[in-house]
Amino acid sequence: MKHFLSIRDLERDEVQRLFRLTAELKARQKAREGGVPLAGRSMALIFEKPSLRTRVTFEVGMFQLGGSAVYLAAQEIGFGTRETVPDVARNLSRWVDIVTARVFAHGTVEALARHASVPVINGLSDLEHPCQALADFFTLWERGLDLSRTRLAWVGDGNNVCHSVLLLAALTGTAVTVCTPPGYEPHPAVVDACRALGGRVTLTVEAREAVEGADVIYTDVWISMGQEQERERRQEAFQRYQVNETLLRFAGGQALVMHCLPAHRGEEITDAVLDGPRSVVLDQAENRLHAQKGIILRLLGDG
Repeated sequence: MKHFLSIRDLERDEVQRLFRLTAELKARQKAREGGVPLAGRSMALIFEKPSLRTRVTFEVGMFQLGGSAVYLAAQEIGFGTRETVPDVARNLSRWVDIVTARVFAHGTVEALARHASVPVINGLSDLEHPCQALADFFTLWERGLDLSRTRLAWVGDGNNVCHSVLLLAALTGTAVTVCTPPGYEPHPAVVDACRALGGRVTLTVEAREAVEGADVIYTDVWISMGQEQERERRQEAFQRYQVNETLLRFAGGQALVMHCLPAHRGEEITDAVLDGPRSVVLDQAENRLHAQKGIILRLLGDG
């Protein structure tokens, strides 16, 4: 693995190795057994979009591994205005050991990877959010779920997180039912790629049908950054797709609830469910830290 831009950069056995490495890193951190494998190493964090979890987990993760991170906001980079993406990539490659980019267009992170001589991590793009999906499936794995027998229901928008969840589900053998309003399905090319990997994916517009017998119910915001002008149309389209206590009753009695955060409480999910006993959203958020440390170490050859 030279870069981590997409779940498609992983092989099946690599997923299991990353899970084991993440578990080891998490246990060491809980035991305060530090170690500094990345002493003197540095990461550039390029953020076209703001984020609480992505920034904190990457900065803290590099610190815990003995390295450091430099945060670069959109106005400091100015892709396409101040400098071209290739020029940014070539310059950063002379100063840092690894780059993480949280961008609007997936093509930007791909261009960074093409022109950088150091590893590049996709911290989020319009196509995928692979770090999130890896942390999500690790969260299920560490709870002892047999992922090859797990049924996951995605309820809401077929967005970038959904894309990464579908692709990783194909690698772990997890069956996924995606439930979206008409016109908001995941990209057909991603669904085709999932099925080409042997993935079991079903598309539906009926939320109750999707969650019936599910082990996991996953939702995300209806209106992502950059879609604010679509708010009224999206709220109308998604109003029947809220994850609430009524919907949970159609799932298995022990079904877990996932959300990648931030949540728009009262829209895609209710307080009672988000803060309820079935919710594992804070575990997901915590595991971003440890899963990303595993990715960094694998890319830099130290894991």
